[in-house]
Amino acid sequence: MEGEMLNRFSKNISYAVLKELSLARKARRNNDVLQEFSHLENAHVLGQNSTYWHTKVHCHMLYWARRNGDHQELRGQLLRVFGAFTKTAVGLVPEGNTGGSNVSPFKPLPISALHQQKITRAKQI
Repeated sequence: MEGEMLNRFSKNISYAVLKELSLARKARRNNDVLQEFSHLENAHVLGQNSTYWHTKVHCHMLYWARRNGDHQELRGQLLRVFGAFTKTAVGLVPEGNTGGSNVSPFKPLPISALHQQKITRAKQI
């Protein structure tokens, strides 16, 4: 049952995550690296209860770090990709964590009302 719910959540949250990934690509085309990463963080918050989206967003963050020569972020994302892939399904997800290496991967953070609404709706549908 839990696996079914997570698959349903992955599908239901996909539009919101893909929207943020699209906005990140747009920011990258405009050479706005900070705005790009901000959209990746939003995608992370929205999709982190899905192993698929959680891992995918960390891969995007990893590529961001590589493109921008941010070695600290690159190292942090290597660990987070592995963690997202292996720990999400067992519920080891600090809600609201933005996913960057500037934040402990274990620290929960407040979730904006809009993001919380999208997450709640995706879990209920």
